[in-house]
Amino acid sequence: MADVEDMKAKDLPRRSWKQDPDRVRAEIIGVARAAFARKGLSGTRIEEIAARMSTSKRMIYYYFGDKEGLYREVLAEAYRRIRRAEEALDLEHLDPVAALRQIAEFTFENHAAQQDFIRLVMIENVHAGAHMPDTEEMSGQNVSAIRLLEDIYSRGCEAGLFRTGLSALELHWHISALSYFNVSNRATFSKIFGGELFEAKGQARLRRHVGDSVVRFVLKSDRLPEFDGHSRD
Repeated sequence: MADVEDMKAKDLPRRSWKQDPDRVRAEIIGVARAAFARKGLSGTRIEEIAARMSTSKRMIYYYFGDKEGLYREVLAEAYRRIRRAEEALDLEHLDPVAALRQIAEFTFENHAAQQDFIRLVMIENVHAGAHMPDTEEMSGQNVSAIRLLEDIYSRGCEAGLFRTGLSALELHWHISALSYFNVSNRATFSKIFGGELFEAKGQARLRRHVGDSVVRFVLKSDRLPEFDGHSRD
């Protein structure tokens, strides 16, 4: 009887793989994301990922083909998570200046909270983007970020608040650059200058500065409007 029960217990993971493949894929991606962000593509072993979720290498290969296939899917899902968070923002009711500030500060804060994402991007840049998912897929996933900024920027231009001649892609670059550095260079910056800017108070100040910088860059006048409370200190 005990042998039968043991066999049933061992068969539970196998049955769950068949009954809920989407959940299994998501679990593998979650474990792999942490592993790849910590050790990179070359330093991560499939055996380590399998051991962390009590599954087999064969099951991982079944879903993703090989380690590079899993790594590519981890990258794609990391970008999808960032885009989904941006799409959840409610900016239409805000005036263009407040909306631009909010998306800039949100990106700064979200990147700081999603440090695995930044590490994955750092690692993929070392690989010269060789493992990025298909261009069409990545462009589709990133349309939302550009679309949000296009709407905000055009509203600001129509209202006579923003200077013309800029593009949403340029604004996205500036916002991303400021937010990315805060995570990518945190370790070395702290070693040289101390960690004050990376404590809660310092991060709140930097977040506000990012909003100031982006808004000032776009405004017709470099005089910032009175702060309206959308940024959180």
